[in-house]
Amino acid sequence: MNRIDRLLGMLTLLQSRKYIPAEKLAEKFDISVRTVYRDIKALCEQGIPVSFEPARGYFIVQGYFLPPVSFTNEEANAMLLTEALVAGFADKSIRTHFASALNKVKSVLRHTQKEQIEQMDEQIKMQVPQRFLNDFEYLSVLQSAISARHIICLHYKNNKEELSERNIEPIGLIFYAFSWHVIGWCHLRASYRDFKVERITRVRNLYTSFTKSDHISLNEYSQQLPVNY
Repeated sequence: MNRIDRLLGMLTLLQSRKYIPAEKLAEKFDISVRTVYRDIKALCEQGIPVSFEPARGYFIVQGYFLPPVSFTNEEANAMLLTEALVAGFADKSIRTHFASALNKVKSVLRHTQKEQIEQMDEQIKMQVPQRFLNDFEYLSVLQSAISARHIICLHYKNNKEELSERNIEPIGLIFYAFSWHVIGWCHLRASYRDFKVERITRVRNLYTSFTKSDHISLNEYSQQLPVNY
């Protein structure tokens, strides 16, 4: 990768994250930390306000406007293929949000690219097993609660068709055994529990912060599952 491409890639990465440590940039672009310092200086010399916060990393100063990101044909096609995968493995809420995001991507494509992607859209088909067609609309709410560390209230039906109401502190989502599962600290059981998303009948974000401060990571929990990650 030449330096110009690396600087553009670094700028795109800075746009996509709140903070990025120099070590992460060095690893991403296979360069030394010293070279990262030089590249950041070069971006600043071009008028891009990159700043630094100790223990967090580099960031672009809030309020600075950057022109829309351009996409290559290959990147646009990859997004189109991902849309087919989203349709097969996500729920209605994620499909809706992804479609909206993809439309924004299409809006910045060149005219010729738009024509090509419309043609490609007709040339991608995916046969999805019936069991993967998720009619629920909970994944988006669950994602929001996980990222904000908010307690959620679940109305849940177990495999015996028994209904219960649980307040949980969700730590993550896992797809295994052909289904989505939300993992969370259950207030009722005072332990971590695995809830199959398709068995949720209702979910509400209570917008109250977690009460437990020392949750295990999702990686730690996944080691208890009978599958490899």
